[in-house]
Amino acid sequence: MIEVSGIRIPLSALDGTDGRELAACRRALARRLGVREGDVVSLERRRRSIDARKRGNVQLTFTLRAELAPGARPRADKGVKIVGERPFSFPAPVAHPSARPVVVGAGCAGLFCALSLALAGLEPLLVERGDDAARRAEVVRRHDETGELDPESNIQFGVGGAGTFSDGKLQTGTKSPAHRLILETLVAAGAQRQILWDAKPHVGSDVLPGVVTEVVRQIEAAGGEVRTRCRMTDLEVADGAVRGVTLATRADDGTEREERVAASCVVLACGHSARDVFELLRERGVALERKTFAMGVRIEHLQADVDRALYGSAAGHPALGAAPYSFSCHLPSGRSAFSFCMCPGGYVVSAASEPGGVCTNGMSLSDRAGTNANSGLLANVFPEDLPGDDALAGVELQRACERAAFAAGGGAYVAPAQLVGDFLAGVPSSAGGRVRPTYPRGVAWGDVAPCLPPYIVETLRAAVPVLGRRLRGFDAADAVLTGVETRSSSPVRVTRGADGQSVSTRGLWPVGEGAGYAGGIMSAATDGILAAEKIVASL
Repeated sequence: MIEVSGIRIPLSALDGTDGRELAACRRALARRLGVREGDVVSLERRRRSIDARKRGNVQLTFTLRAELAPGARPRADKGVKIVGERPFSFPAPVAHPSARPVVVGAGCAGLFCALSLALAGLEPLLVERGDDAARRAEVVRRHDETGELDPESNIQFGVGGAGTFSDGKLQTGTKSPAHRLILETLVAAGAQRQILWDAKPHVGSDVLPGVVTEVVRQIEAAGGEVRTRCRMTDLEVADGAVRGVTLATRADDGTEREERVAASCVVLACGHSARDVFELLRERGVALERKTFAMGVRIEHLQADVDRALYGSAAGHPALGAAPYSFSCHLPSGRSAFSFCMCPGGYVVSAASEPGGVCTNGMSLSDRAGTNANSGLLANVFPEDLPGDDALAGVELQRACERAAFAAGGGAYVAPAQLVGDFLAGVPSSAGGRVRPTYPRGVAWGDVAPCLPPYIVETLRAAVPVLGRRLRGFDAADAVLTGVETRSSSPVRVTRGADGQSVSTRGLWPVGEGAGYAGGIMSAATDGILAAEKIVASL
């Protein structure tokens, strides 16, 4: 098997269909190697990216794997290499322990950790405070329509975690041999095959509920147990080690049944919004520390404007789809601003999980066909920006900003919004322009600045014109800012050692975004798998 990188295909050879793309790849590969098309016995796309550096000549670039017919004599090419690596796999089965692991949280870290442990024969118990994916989707829809908020099941909490309702973007800046395994697992669970080769893969919030439901089924088929509407209310620690957990299971009538479960291995995959869990850990003496996180707003533009800015005359070509962007800028003040979780053809969503607080996020459906583009426009909050020495000071800052946004919106989870031109001028907005906000609970035009710390506001005001020079129209006066975005990452780290366990509490395995060790679906899922490997090795 050979792998060939840097295969470039012009848009004129493509029409947006998979068959046309594969045929173009085969022709281009044969030309590159100097062989006949019939000599290419098998062909696999390993990476597909868009090269839009020259807007007048947008091309697709591929890395391809192929098997050639015996006797084919490809020409020498420095972009060709022989491949045959051993694929990364889930941990092998081990002897059954005396007490099964308990995994707290069914986001991407918890799901992949539990799946790994189940395939290793350890019969894990996976508990999730929110609902299963189908029921959770109905709860989110009800909140969007009525403003009714379920603090236990919402965009943050439920099977699949926060990533289920934020587009399912799988792009990551990290590298791990586990990434291919994660993608293949998602495809086997119902995700689109193109995530295996797209440079910026995504699943879509309309497809993900079915995908995570299938992953749950796989966990159960391998011997694991999954409980939804089941919240960890206590962590039993004695002599510096975990001894068990107390679980409260919520019935349809709202009543709760508590149960103590003995456990010497607890995987903490609670997500970045489980503030009550952080408070419980502090009470039980588990080592916590502050970490850098980010806050800001959601910014919306017309997707057609973004397409033209990035693709020029090629905008709208069916092989390209809705254009994404990602950038950051470093300012003379020493601070930085950056885009986050950019959702092409997407929607701003209500991501609240506490009564009386407005929090936004973004999502796209699988077709990314919405009128607007949106992304987080964020600036960092550093530990030294926070008062005192409480490890949870960042949580309190998030909460204060969310409550300020709730008040600015007038209640009922309406969000404050402002036009970019007015934000830069420091004046409130009274109405919108070309860009119609997509936030489902509606917006109250005004001033988003009072909802955020002054250093965040100053950083964003300085950054928008700079980013407007990088992406034409980013600083358009009628682009919309909706506040506030506070949950891009955890403000807390549950400190762990090289063995993967809490430095203060043996048997507690902090993983994923909530523990402060990941920053997206792929890195969190990887962290969950690697934690399972270490747990298996420790047995």
